[in-house]
Amino acid sequence: MAEGNQTVVYLSEQVVVLCSCALSFVGSSLIILTYILWSDLRTTPRRLLVFLSVADWLSAVSYAFGVWRVFRTDSLACVAQGAISTFANTSSFFWTVAVAVYLYVFIVRSSQRVADSLVLWFHLVSWGVPLAITVAAVCLNKIGYDASEVSVGWCWVRIHAPDRVLWMLLTGKIWEFLAYLTLPVLYILIKRHIHIAHAALSEYRPILADRPPSHSFSSMADMKLTLIPIIFIALRIWSTVRFILLLAGSPARLNPVLVTLHGIGNTLQGAANCIMFVLLTRPIRTRLCAALCCCSKCRADEQPSHGASHRLLPGQDTSTQREEDSTSRVGIDR
Repeated sequence: MAEGNQTVVYLSEQVVVLCSCALSFVGSSLIILTYILWSDLRTTPRRLLVFLSVADWLSAVSYAFGVWRVFRTDSLACVAQGAISTFANTSSFFWTVAVAVYLYVFIVRSSQRVADSLVLWFHLVSWGVPLAITVAAVCLNKIGYDASEVSVGWCWVRIHAPDRVLWMLLTGKIWEFLAYLTLPVLYILIKRHIHIAHAALSEYRPILADRPPSHSFSSMADMKLTLIPIIFIALRIWSTVRFILLLAGSPARLNPVLVTLHGIGNTLQGAANCIMFVLLTRPIRTRLCAALCCCSKCRADEQPSHGASHRLLPGQDTSTQREEDSTSRVGIDR
């Protein structure tokens, strides 16, 4: 799969990765659009999700341009694309962790005031650190043509940079590794706290309302808390594998299947977030069905929640909010 000093990107790989970029573009746009359209969904966690979607949107666009062009030299367009994708991709890591940190403080520590006070720091870190790293890399002539050794047609750290491994770490990999460690720990702690709260509440349910408790909402929330770190790692791991193979000098990093999985994983995060927090979220899905004039069955099966009186976290409906309000103000994604 290599020609001289260049990794060949096949047409089939280009098509697949471009489709992945298109899905993330649409998915990220949909998350942003639903936040703009419906004011009752404008909670702080969903606003953080919107900032994550902005980074994923920018990442999908820049990666699509790189995959479409398949750069072969250090051109100005190559450097510009590499700089944008580096900034957006790194920012996406930070915002993904920021959402998890906010939910942890809000749910486990039961302090909305402290959680809200972190938002400014999230902005400073999630935009500022990637911007500083990217500007430094461009000024030091580290961004450019990388022969697709750890990319799929797009530009990243210059292949001829003597300290390219260090800059690969600074411009993405070290933050990716930290996200692998941080996300599972935070979401496990959140799940554990919610399970304890639900178990305590179940002791009092027999003397509460006659309405039998609905487990569908809490089970959906539980599933999402499980899937968020799993999906992130499942998408990003292929990039990490190619990076490790590069360090080991293994030609296995040029395997077409691995290259394709890397391309899909790096570009599909926006689409995955859309599925989790839009398509699998009942109130938003219902409104989309109504807005797009979908079939009457869709509107009949799922009643819209226009009368929601509570502020919702991303993906949460009013029934979930009522149940979780009684469990020590626990608020989670549904």
